Amino acid sequence: MHLTSSSGSITPRSRHLLRQTALAVGCAALFALLAGLVTSGWGPLARFDRGWVDHLHSYARDRTAWTASVQTLSDIGGTITVRTVLGIAAVWLWLIGARVLAVWAVAQTLIGWGALWVLKLSFDRRRPAFPDPVSHAGGPAYPSGHAMASAITFAALVGLCWSQLRRGGRIAACAAAASAVLSIGWTRTALGVHWPSDVLGGWLAAGVVLGGVTVAVELWRPGALARDIRRVNWRTRPRVQRIVVSPARPAPGDPAFDEAPDRPDGAVGRGPA
Repeated sequence: MHLTSSSGSITPRSRHLLRQTALAVGCAALFALLAGLVTSGWGPLARFDRGWVDHLHSYARDRTAWTASVQTLSDIGGTITVRTVLGIAAVWLWLIGARVLAVWAVAQTLIGWGALWVLKLSFDRRRPAFPDPVSHAGGPAYPSGHAMASAITFAALVGLCWSQLRRGGRIAACAAAASAVLSIGWTRTALGVHWPSDVLGGWLAAGVVLGGVTVAVELWRPGALARDIRRVNWRTRPRVQRIVVSPARPAPGDPAFDEAPDRPDGAVGRGPA
């Protein structure tokens, strides 16, 4: 999910709105289909959920060190952690003057949190139960909060960085974000605290929030997200360019120091400004 075109120019508003609307509507339709299968106890899905959870639980029960490492990864990618990361990004955006973009980031976090609990309480699905559990989690199972929060956070962070990255950087950022989201979702099933369909439901719910919040902000302040992206670029790119391409300063006594032209501000011996 990105907020500008691949060339760095502003995406036409109608195209941007259509893309985000398609994301929200498409994910909502798939979420509703999955929720219907979950609540109806559809046999193939129930067998798939139970088979995966039973297999992973058996593996985790007999390998204490492995289970501890999975639990650590799950804790690192917990809902509080990832929401805090996006909150820090929102504070930084606010401080540099990208206020609408900061509101967008905060809205992703807060609306995602609120939607999660509305959905959990609405479906009230039981978590997997074992006589010898390797981990514990409270609250209803569907959808997974870890899966939903991590998908929202990492997709939002990629969107914030998109216009500052070249093609290789974008591929790397998307791959890293996808790996993190998949890993966090997988840990919840591996620890036996969520069904696979809970994790899939969390990812689909995240798509609804990401697209829906973006459309709402675009309708509220047309073009403001793109303007704030340009502000972020302006605040970050010049510093990088000065560090990378600035010529080395000649030392006094070096012939280059005496031959270097004066700067417009009156300084001498440092080359062109």
